[in-house]
Amino acid sequence: MATEPPPWQPSRRRIEWPNGAVAQVFSSEDPESLRGPQFDAAWADELAKWRYADATWDMLQFGLRLGERPRQLVTTTPRPIPLVKRLIADRSTVVTRAATAANRSNLAPDFYRRIAALYGGTMLGRQELEGELIEDRADALWNRADLERSRVRAAPDLVRVVVAVDPPATAGPKADACGLVVAGLAADGSAYVLEDATLSGTPPDVWAARAVALWHRFEADALVVEVNQGGDMVTTVIAQVDATVPVKPVRASRGKYLRAEPVATLYAQGRVHHVGSFPHLEDEMTDFGPKGLSSGRSPDRLDALVWGLSELLLTAAGAPRVRRV
Repeated sequence: MATEPPPWQPSRRRIEWPNGAVAQVFSSEDPESLRGPQFDAAWADELAKWRYADATWDMLQFGLRLGERPRQLVTTTPRPIPLVKRLIADRSTVVTRAATAANRSNLAPDFYRRIAALYGGTMLGRQELEGELIEDRADALWNRADLERSRVRAAPDLVRVVVAVDPPATAGPKADACGLVVAGLAADGSAYVLEDATLSGTPPDVWAARAVALWHRFEADALVVEVNQGGDMVTTVIAQVDATVPVKPVRASRGKYLRAEPVATLYAQGRVHHVGSFPHLEDEMTDFGPKGLSSGRSPDRLDALVWGLSELLLTAAGAPRVRRV
């Protein structure tokens, strides 16, 4: 006879079993929450996507001080961030790998066929489907070492904030994603990427509502919206959500690579910082070369990033000004 699982205690973020064993849940968004508690075992899930990976991992190590042999398990897609590379290189680490095909019997057949057809053989597919640790693409505009050097825990006071929107040309589950990136400008002329809120497979009213919500949450100055594909429809659908939000339409006159090159230069100059980690965005950045992404898909997150940082740092509109408080 099956026994009932122990109840989840949401207010305490813990599970307690009848024999006294306790499991506590922590978030990588708050490394300081690990200061004080102690454990005899830990499970770190999706470590490579933790926003504050190093800080959270460091605090966890100080808490593993109970029992005869404290141990920890990491389960993650092996993105080549410095922490993952250090753990794999550590002689005390035991590494096991499993490709998506090993779990094929538990997956919807159509899902596996579709995902294998789309990404098989690409850099993203080797990482996500085969579990390979993929190093930097040689001809990419960005590399992970530079992105790690750009990373900060928090942004200073900002004189300008924009929400950049790269809308999909079509709607539906197979449509490109709608790139949504928030970035701000500090008084010293440096820029800070604050959030990647990109949505996939959503209709215009949904991504428009997300863009407007970001504008309100970050008290942004404008929505910078690429209108090559949607034209007036893009600005109209945003106005239907909130007509008071200022929209700045931008139109691409050059290819994606040429538009991205000046922004990559700003990173190389140390003028752009990432507040925390943005795994999906950074995967696109480090896989973007002269012919686009290795998967052939549209770099929607990257496009939004380029529009936002270009507005802040490469146009006269990016000049600092006092924000309303």
